[in-house]
Amino acid sequence: MSDEVQPGHVRLRLDLSYDGTGFHGWAKQAGGRRTVQGEIEDALRTVTRSRETYELTVAGRTDAGVHARGQVAHVDLPEGVWREHHEKLLKRLAGRLPRDVRVWALREAPSGFNARFSAVWRRYAYRVTDNPGGVDPLLRNHVLWHDWPLDVDAMNEAARALLGEHDFAAYCKKREGATTIRTLQELSLVRGDDGIITATVRADAFCHNMVRSLIGALLFVGDGHRGPEWPGKVLAAGVRDSAVHVVRPHGLTLEEVGYPADELLAARNKEARNKRSLPGASGCDTC
Repeated sequence: MSDEVQPGHVRLRLDLSYDGTGFHGWAKQAGGRRTVQGEIEDALRTVTRSRETYELTVAGRTDAGVHARGQVAHVDLPEGVWREHHEKLLKRLAGRLPRDVRVWALREAPSGFNARFSAVWRRYAYRVTDNPGGVDPLLRNHVLWHDWPLDVDAMNEAARALLGEHDFAAYCKKREGATTIRTLQELSLVRGDDGIITATVRADAFCHNMVRSLIGALLFVGDGHRGPEWPGKVLAAGVRDSAVHVVRPHGLTLEEVGYPADELLAARNKEARNKRSLPGASGCDTC
């Protein structure tokens, strides 16, 4: 796979956000299901009056119901199309896109930029409340209700054992040919003045269902069903534990994607495609 743009084309970086409630995830699907990628590609084709669909590459493919505030994608457009439409393209997209998805910035990307493989980290937030009355109706599509009181200190104690580079097979849905080795850079929880607990989860990349599984394990600690040492033991065991629940998607938001300096993009792209393995082991699927 090459990051070289085809002759006669220009690569654009898109910064975007969406409310995932009404989408069947990011990626286009057969059967006409509504997806974020499908909506943006349809809008881009319409406003540029093109017969061709220009395919987007995204930093993180979110599942159905998951939101994004700081998603990043790239698309390669013919130079003629970009020259003709670039001054008004952003505004025209705003007029064509549905209200639950927005493109905030659209600009030429630096040489070697790839929205997926250039990224050095992704930061998610998961929001949950243990308010006995439930979730504020205005936040119901973005905050999970947990009907047991939660001990945030115990959850943070448990989270510390999960930091660093590990094989997260116990917290991932395995995909054929993909590694489950990831570097978890941050996992911390804070209770706000409104009672909502926000978990910040940052890693170089995530495997499928990893964030929601980690939160499920921490909730089991927070409500007293397991001790703070339990999530670390599950990680070390390396196999899925039936007690680790994948929490519902609506509490999860992709907040930000980090990229290196322009001159480091090519090296990062190459590194991200390498099959990862732990030191001493005999497997990169960035998403």
